[in-house]
Amino acid sequence: MEAAFFDLDKTVIARASVAAFGKPFYDDGLISRSTILKMLYTQLIYLQLGAGEEKLARIRDSMLSLTKGWDQERVRQLVRETLSEVVDPIIFPEALELIETHHQAGRKVFFVSASPEEIVSPLADYLGADGCIASRARLDEDGRYTGEMDYYAYGPSKAEAIRDLARIDGINLAESYAYSDSLTDLPMLEAVGHPVAVNPDRGLSIVARDRNWETSEFHIPSKRGQHFVSPSWVAASATVIALAGLSVLIARRNLAARRHPSGLSLA
Repeated sequence: MEAAFFDLDKTVIARASVAAFGKPFYDDGLISRSTILKMLYTQLIYLQLGAGEEKLARIRDSMLSLTKGWDQERVRQLVRETLSEVVDPIIFPEALELIETHHQAGRKVFFVSASPEEIVSPLADYLGADGCIASRARLDEDGRYTGEMDYYAYGPSKAEAIRDLARIDGINLAESYAYSDSLTDLPMLEAVGHPVAVNPDRGLSIVARDRNWETSEFHIPSKRGQHFVSPSWVAASATVIALAGLSVLIARRNLAARRHPSGLSLA
């Protein structure tokens, strides 16, 4: 038997899945407005610059601290209730087509993500995957998050989980496929015979080129028509706007400093 393994964020959907559910969590009182702003900022940096091991570890620890005390079943319920609303606008059509293509070819499809299983598992069901590998948070006796991690599906751990799954299900990895956008998923891509770099970050783009791996660019439809918008272009535009605003602020401060060397305010 053969299979296809998909990373989730920036491979199947155009946003970080945890950040995508920020509004439902905010509406339910789980997170604050300032937390949403931090999540949006983190997502912008992630989309534009990618995320290395150290950066992802900081994001993971921050999220674990944030979720301490949350009730797992309530989180599951929120995700299920808002799944269509949150996910439909950010799904890559190319990913859906590939999932269908692999199923038609008789392959099983799995999502493999560092995101929490409370999000990844419902998404896998919703998009027609056969199963998933995802991170698991530690729970106390009341089913609430402790702020610690039981299993982190990241980097080499993804490849190990894929190999374990292959042994159990009799999957021929040499004939299987894997899709990801990030260099951190290199072990996962190397675990199969048909690796594909999707919207690759700079590091993965270099590896894919050097190894002659297939590279694909996925897009999401714009809201105003049938044109397709690259998520990297959206992130780049947001970055330009932010930098422009910062430049104006710096210019104004420099001008004020030249006019008033003492640093006294005009106000």
